[in-house]
Amino acid sequence: MTDKPRVWVSRPTFPGIVARLEPHFEVTVEPEERKFSSSELAARLATQDAAIVGLKDRIGAAEIAHATRLRIVANLGVGYDNLDLDSLSAAGIAASNTADVLNESVADYAWALLLGSARRMNAAERWLRAGHWKATEFKAWLGTDVRGRTLGILGMGRIGQAIAHRAVGFGMPVLYHNRSPLPEATERACHARFVDKAQLLRESDFLVLVLPLTPQTRHAIGAPELALMKPTAVLVNVARGGIVDDKALTAALRERRLAAAGLDVFEGEPALHPGLLELDNVVLSPHIASASTETRRAMTALAVDNVLALFGHGPHAGRPPTILNPNVLA
Repeated sequence: MTDKPRVWVSRPTFPGIVARLEPHFEVTVEPEERKFSSSELAARLATQDAAIVGLKDRIGAAEIAHATRLRIVANLGVGYDNLDLDSLSAAGIAASNTADVLNESVADYAWALLLGSARRMNAAERWLRAGHWKATEFKAWLGTDVRGRTLGILGMGRIGQAIAHRAVGFGMPVLYHNRSPLPEATERACHARFVDKAQLLRESDFLVLVLPLTPQTRHAIGAPELALMKPTAVLVNVARGGIVDDKALTAALRERRLAAAGLDVFEGEPALHPGLLELDNVVLSPHIASASTETRRAMTALAVDNVLALFGHGPHAGRPPTILNPNVLA
């Protein structure tokens, strides 16, 4: 044991990046990816000065009740619905996320889901792998074109804006809804127009969800919202499970009241609504929109930067670059 402050990393990441902590901290890295119970998290955090955690690690009042040394929880994700920010702030514990470094990767992946859903790529691949391709009928596997169709974006933060920029190459008009309109210059750069939520739902041929999960946004897309959408529309969710009512979405897809969906996130993940697995008009992936080598390395580096900065080290010494509750620094 040393007199250095202690950092716990809840999952294997990139050893060369985490090694930047070692001159200043005693570092413990979990050797395997796993989900920790509340009591396990509490036991680990009780002896630490800092923690780098993932979205599976839900940290609130119970988990930090005995963490008297803990000064920062650095989240490996831009979303932080796994952190009880109020409880952390009340305890004087800083929290940070990995904002901005994953914008482009997530935007790319949103388009992959959008295009794959539009052209039925997942179902066609399964059909081919099953050995059914003896001959293909001229009217088999008909999808829908993307070019010139209307792209709707619900949640026009930086990821939403990155998605909108990519629509230019497809000649797609872009509509968006946000809590408030973007500045005019940003709208022009994105070639996007602000509309209310109902108009967004009615007019979008492709609707991409890129908003955080909060009590206000839970089931932002449910049965009433799906009923407003075109039966030819495609829904893409790269935000958070829980924003969509998966039961209502499954029914809409099964009954062809919605043409298709591309989903990277789910309610109750890693569990899925069983009905989704039975459908051939939905593309499913296991919450991997940010999973490129470059982006995951950048996320790890930013989490390390936040920890270093809180303890007065590195280029951001004294001011963690993506702190979520800066009031605790006072």
